[in-house]
Amino acid sequence: MPIHVDDVMQLFCHLSQVKGMKAAVKHSGQGALLAGATAFIGGLMGGPPGIAVGGAFGGLLGAWMSAGQFRPVPQILLELSPAEQRKLYDKAIVILKRLDWTDVVQLTALVMGNASLQQKLTDVLINYLSKELRANIQYGE
Repeated sequence: MPIHVDDVMQLFCHLSQVKGMKAAVKHSGQGALLAGATAFIGGLMGGPPGIAVGGAFGGLLGAWMSAGQFRPVPQILLELSPAEQRKLYDKAIVILKRLDWTDVVQLTALVMGNASLQQKLTDVLINYLSKELRANIQYGE
């Protein structure tokens, strides 16, 4: 049976929910822009010392803004673009292609009943989140 992208996304959502996974996607571009903007404003207002003070302030502000933005992984997965979902699907299909199932409920039951499959798919998800999205992962409620 052909495996659909939506089915794999639902499986990953269930798996990450059971494991209590949360992730914080890094917004390094926003932090860099903020640090640069405050350094520029500091330079306009205080010359060379203002650049240093503005850059330091902007860096701290950028770090503070992005800290603690952990969201449930299912929410992040559902917000992925179709192209990003396809990337994750392509990595998971290598593991799932040999399974025989009729619907997403049966697929989820097969995976949740097999610790090895759970671990392999969790590894795929963690690698995707950390490498592709540069996210920090956290477990538990």
